[in-house]
Amino acid sequence: MRAFLTRLEQAAALDRVANRMQHVVAGAIRPQWARDLLHGVWLGHPLHPALVQVPVGAWVCTAILDLLPGQRRAATTLVAVGTASALPAAIAGWNDWASLSREQQRVGLVHAAANGAGILLYAGSLAARLSGRHGIGRTLGFAGLTAVSGGAFLGGHLAYKQAAGVNQGVPDLRRIEEGWHPVADLDALPERTLLTRRIDEIAVVVYRDGDDVSVMLERCAHQSGPLGAGEVTTVDGRTCVKCPWHGSTFELGGGEVVHGPAGTDQQVLPTRVVGGILQTRLP
Repeated sequence: MRAFLTRLEQAAALDRVANRMQHVVAGAIRPQWARDLLHGVWLGHPLHPALVQVPVGAWVCTAILDLLPGQRRAATTLVAVGTASALPAAIAGWNDWASLSREQQRVGLVHAAANGAGILLYAGSLAARLSGRHGIGRTLGFAGLTAVSGGAFLGGHLAYKQAAGVNQGVPDLRRIEEGWHPVADLDALPERTLLTRRIDEIAVVVYRDGDDVSVMLERCAHQSGPLGAGEVTTVDGRTCVKCPWHGSTFELGGGEVVHGPAGTDQQVLPTRVVGGILQTRLP
């Protein structure tokens, strides 16, 4: 299995399909507000893994009911619920997939293909059950559960091995020692200019606006882009930094994600000034 996953990550033959699918996703989901909605910006958490709980839960329960007598109606209802709820989950997944790295996209394509096959099998299962062919419906249902289980395995590989969708900056916090750390001479900090400094070899972004000074981790939560090379912008009256790689935008004051593809906030560190020296520490 490890060898298979490694080959899948390195399967450059999938890149042509990935490039086409990126264009399709970009064309289908154009408005920024729609992309942000599907990324889970409003939730502060990736939306796709939350949405998949409904279809997976419904389909697993269907399989259990199919093994029990007298549960045809309940099983049919759950197949319908699972199939309908799988569509928004899939759309959110494609929206996230479009901004992943190349190796992640390769695995993501097979993940999506397995889940797509599962959806089609469950749609066929629903049609068979509604027409009274419950034996065929059960068979298609078990086949669908097998397909989506394989897709779920690859989804776990994406998240836990390839770190797709996780906050890339959080591991840096584990490398900063406890206590207050000097960052810079406050009077030497220019106004409204992004600066990059280091704390225990961890890069942080420093931004001063009058008496307000923000310090946040420099690695973008989405794909580790360099926020220190980003653009300072204003969104709805809030001063933000925009990542130069994929456009994730975070409020400089509190780190809240304003625009995706990041679905989680950027970590901001507490600050204080002692003897004219700006200091920061772990939250």
